[in-house]
Amino acid sequence: MDQLDKKILAQLQRNSRASLQDIGQAVGLSPTPCWSRIRKMEDSGVIEGYTVRLNAQALGLQDTVLIQVTLDSHSDNTLEAFGEMLAAIPEVVEAHLVSGDYDYLLRVVVRDTRDYERFLREKLYHIKGIRHSRSSFVLRTLKTAQLPL
Repeated sequence: MDQLDKKILAQLQRNSRASLQDIGQAVGLSPTPCWSRIRKMEDSGVIEGYTVRLNAQALGLQDTVLIQVTLDSHSDNTLEAFGEMLAAIPEVVEAHLVSGDYDYLLRVVVRDTRDYERFLREKLYHIKGIRHSRSSFVLRTLKTAQLPL
């Protein structure tokens, strides 16, 4: 991947709906070679797909909660089963297996504190093998960014 590819990726991160002509113009290419480079990055897995960013508050999801989870066991089966259970819970928008004092860091979106309590009772605490969890409500998001190029 060269500097031109990185410029194309930066344009796509800004607006993935931009036309090939607009992207090409921004990076100094005509649409055909621009499309060839994009296609190559798609085929190689650099570009995983295209999506839309949604506003959580506009959808009624007012609260973001970061949850630290510690499991009873660290066997491959336990970790795999836990990951599969998390994948089935829509409120869990990110789940990271981490090093340190706990095993997982989850990012959960909910309507409010009552909705969070329902999420805990009906979903998270139904997953077997959780030893401990600690929740922190996000008060304000200071930065969200695209990947650095």
